[in-house]
Amino acid sequence: MNGVLEMVGRMPVLPEECSRMPEAAPVEMTVALDGADGCIADARSRVSRFLTRVRGEHGLPVSARAMDLGQLVVSELVTNALKYAPGPVLLNLRVTGGVLEIAVWDSDPTLPLAHAADAGRVGQHGLEIVLAVVQDFEARREPVGKRVTARLALADG
Repeated sequence: MNGVLEMVGRMPVLPEECSRMPEAAPVEMTVALDGADGCIADARSRVSRFLTRVRGEHGLPVSARAMDLGQLVVSELVTNALKYAPGPVLLNLRVTGGVLEIAVWDSDPTLPLAHAADAGRVGQHGLEIVLAVVQDFEARREPVGKRVTARLALADG
């Protein structure tokens, strides 16, 4: 499983078991990422599979744009968490009210800060990118670490 534990609702499941989940399963998934090689690519892949499941099993509209932006946002948020926080990272995907909610928890309590636009700056544009494409964004401290949450509409328009 490449250092990844997937949670659907509160029950841990192996990835191959996901296709056998009952229809009543919540439209939510949590994945623990340990920072191993390939875990950011794996996180992007899990968003794609999650949204495909949302569309196929739950009949919710998921636009190609939402699929692409979901992967982009997850990539940026998970990359930042793994880069700046020691320890594991939790990725939670949830669909509610036609919105994909992407929450990333890490152990560092320092809240992220978007820098002012600077075309000459190399790197550190991830949060700027996220803020440009999401409908809603929040970062809050938790009893341990912080949780960064971004929300994207599933359907265009």
